[in-house]
Amino acid sequence: MNNPAVSIRDMQVAFDDFVALKDVSIDVAQKESFGIVGESGSGKSTLLRAIAGLNVFEKGTLAVNGRDYPGRGRDKDFYRTVQMVFQDPYGSLHPRQTVDRLLSEPLAIHGFSDSEVRIARALDEVGLGSGFRFRYSHQLSGGQRQRIAIARALIVEPKILLLDEPTSALDASIQAEILNLLEQARTERGLTFIMVSHDLGVVSHMCDRLAVMKNGAVVETLLPEALEKREFSADYTRQLLIASEGFGRSGR
Repeated sequence: MNNPAVSIRDMQVAFDDFVALKDVSIDVAQKESFGIVGESGSGKSTLLRAIAGLNVFEKGTLAVNGRDYPGRGRDKDFYRTVQMVFQDPYGSLHPRQTVDRLLSEPLAIHGFSDSEVRIARALDEVGLGSGFRFRYSHQLSGGQRQRIAIARALIVEPKILLLDEPTSALDASIQAEILNLLEQARTERGLTFIMVSHDLGVVSHMCDRLAVMKNGAVVETLLPEALEKREFSADYTRQLLIASEGFGRSGR
């Protein structure tokens, strides 16, 4: 893989005596949508947060677009390139800030001067209008909050989005809208996605490849088509597939 967007080698994350990530290695290509699946406690969100700098890794390496980053601490340039959308749209937005403040803050941090134009464009891109600009998060539905969270991530024009179960807290009817919004943004902007999910159907629909994690380790990496054809090597992947109700890959 030439010049991967994200390259991880032998990453280990421990919390006291508990090893949450065990020598994980993955490569994610430029403009690829890469999925990470596994049951609760498998280490998938820990891995995503370690990439973002929210979890410290004491062992291993992380490179983003060819630049090495340490186990702790990220600079402003990193967050200009890499943004994260969290699982809970109720917890990821400051309750005392308007949408305008939520969107203008990252623009100020990264030195953008044309904030008026960018905020209007960001709201339009996520399917909301200028009428939402001065609302507070408690005045928004769950789906609207997640749209604002996505707008906040996209507004600084990153190249890589880290998506931690971005639809799992939403009603099923809203999930498809958010996934379609994300896919449209990826296509139009040429983004790289790393998406964590427990839902094999979502990952299979959204991602080009996926890694299956269990107990802090990557069990195997495969194409979504291999799931449809039952062409996988790990019995754990088979168990996940059986446990995933309503699994399908329609609409791809």
